[in-house]
Amino acid sequence: MTETKVKVKALALFSGGLDSALAVKLLQEQGVDVEAITFVTPFNTSNAGGFSIEKAAEKLGIPLKVERLDAEYLRVVRKPKYGYGRNMNPCIDCRILMLKKAKKHAEETGASFIFTGEVLGERPMSQHMRALKIVEEESSLKGKLLRPLSAKLLPPTEAEKEGLIDRGKLLDIRGRSRKKQIALAKEFGIKEYQSPAGGCLLTYKEFSAKLRDLFQHCEEVSLRDVQLLKIGRHFRLGENKIIVGRNENENKLLIKLKAESDYFFEVQGCGSPITLLQGPKTREAIEKAAQLTAYYSDQKTGEVTVKYGLEKLEKTITVNIPNKEEVEQLRIK
Repeated sequence: MTETKVKVKALALFSGGLDSALAVKLLQEQGVDVEAITFVTPFNTSNAGGFSIEKAAEKLGIPLKVERLDAEYLRVVRKPKYGYGRNMNPCIDCRILMLKKAKKHAEETGASFIFTGEVLGERPMSQHMRALKIVEEESSLKGKLLRPLSAKLLPPTEAEKEGLIDRGKLLDIRGRSRKKQIALAKEFGIKEYQSPAGGCLLTYKEFSAKLRDLFQHCEEVSLRDVQLLKIGRHFRLGENKIIVGRNENENKLLIKLKAESDYFFEVQGCGSPITLLQGPKTREAIEKAAQLTAYYSDQKTGEVTVKYGLEKLEKTITVNIPNKEEVEQLRIK
């Protein structure tokens, strides 16, 4: 290990996925002192399923800074300059925002350059050649952003030109196949990493439909609104949003997250979901919310008595159980 390499410090944009872990290992093999930064958004699920990004960083022997992106990120998701992927995922704009934040952190910590686990052609929206160039330019990192897994297919970065990194020891991986990465993982002994299909709710069709509906009907979106999107079954009746819990845990969360102006509903005397009614409290809206509560309760026939109210279940309405077609017409999907 040369003296120059001992002094080299780099910042990884770390997702916990296999690609970013391999990028870290490749630079560590060259004697680079690696630190990492990761960003938590309102739509992030990187620690779901028992996976821990903190433990992943610890196993790689790198310090990890975790930074939240909330209101600023919501603005990007609502109006992305470079549009969406298949669903509501603004991948290019997301990458730009995170790299701008990473650049600031790198300057504060004295890192010589930033690197990512991006692979040329792996993701159709954000990792083709044009997208990679846009991300570099928009984040003010043109020529300064290293992608170790595909470096030999890309123009040399300043770090390579200055001899901070040996370009010959970097890789030329391209495309969506992950055979090379999996083989490298075995070589490096990397066994735990975030699933490539996981990490972001914006890539899911059902969640994206609910978020799109929220943006269409709400000028100011809060973190509470986003939290509610992750819970229950969602229905739309004009200016009204109706959310029906799916289990006991969701029922508790709906009560916890309800606004002062929200009605909540429950069928008495049998297993029942908690339902929230947001928006104008018209007779039609109240009846629909009660019907949906009845539909998902354990009472399957006849008229159903549903109790509702703002702070207490002090009001009563009797409704017929709707059929499946009526329910599906209201579902946000």
